[in-house]
Amino acid sequence: MHVRHLQVADFRSWEQADLELEPGPSVLVGRNGQGKTNLVEAIGYVATLGSHRVASDAPLVRIGASRAIIRTAVVNDGRELTVELEITPGKANRARVNRGPVPRPRDVLGILRTVLFAPEDLALVRGDPGERRRFLDDLLVLRAPRYAGVRSDYDRVLRQRNALLKSAAANRRARRSDPDALVTLDVWSGHLAAHGAALLSARLDLVADLGPRVAAAYAGVAPESRPAHIAYRSKIEDALPAGYGRPDGERADPEVVAEVLLAEMVRRRDNELERGVSLVGPHRDELDLVLGESPAKGYASHGESWSFALALRLASYELLRADGSEPVLVLDDVFAELDRRRRQRLAEVAVGAEQVLVTAAVAEDVPRELTGARYTVVDGTVERD
Repeated sequence: MHVRHLQVADFRSWEQADLELEPGPSVLVGRNGQGKTNLVEAIGYVATLGSHRVASDAPLVRIGASRAIIRTAVVNDGRELTVELEITPGKANRARVNRGPVPRPRDVLGILRTVLFAPEDLALVRGDPGERRRFLDDLLVLRAPRYAGVRSDYDRVLRQRNALLKSAAANRRARRSDPDALVTLDVWSGHLAAHGAALLSARLDLVADLGPRVAAAYAGVAPESRPAHIAYRSKIEDALPAGYGRPDGERADPEVVAEVLLAEMVRRRDNELERGVSLVGPHRDELDLVLGESPAKGYASHGESWSFALALRLASYELLRADGSEPVLVLDDVFAELDRRRRQRLAEVAVGAEQVLVTAAVAEDVPRELTGARYTVVDGTVERD
């Protein structure tokens, strides 16, 4: 899989950009603030419908413009598909495939798969649990695009249930009785358990598949460090079968998980009604990153934190390859952050990718192994050297 062509209009700092790409390494060189990261961000957006830098779409539209356009030509197994995304803050985004409209933007997911490593990835280790949950869910969608719908459905039901709990909590404080609210809460609890079980089960299976690859990748980039491993931690883990989420365990059963989730909601109903928020579900879970016997967050050194972030991305890349889909590897301004050993390990993996896109402030930061097409990004232009 590779991106043959990228075109953007009013995306980030770019009024227009048109870039022909090819398989193998392509290096975009330019000083900070010239827009090179914006170009690879556009490619990542096509793969995930999200940015690795911001949580909303509004910053993606150039100041003064009403919408942004991204067009890509993606080649996979000799077949080329053109994807066009129209990003309009405050309105529904639109998508086209081979110039024909598709019902929903998420219908383009799976056409392009990318694994992106960027300075922001340090938040995977040092940030809050939401960063790690997002990492898992983004990888789930890359592996199986249908999970975009599962994720969306869960978020929608969670908002509805939280709104009901907030109202019920206000009624309780005001000593107002509302028996209908409890009946409605039972209905939303059932929906949340069903959608939550689909998402939670998929995360458990993903961690089981990813865990050994993370351990191996970390050992490769930091052989002198303590061993690394990951584990999924759920509020309901004590009630789940013992093997879920482990490499040698059984696959998670969504029906079993749904029953456990629903039982835990019943058990914690008074707490939820008191606080006015859903306390049970995958939105409360955590991906534990562990070095030796200690959590990486708060205990890992700066170098160990970078190594763990890199191991998570390398493991994701290897997992997608094992699934039979060769993703595009995107390395956004990371070589300047890595020491010689980590640069070398990353270059060894990258050189074997069907396509790798690299950004760097200076060409000397990029390992010699990643020779290939070279582009200069300056003053709103991108030109091949």
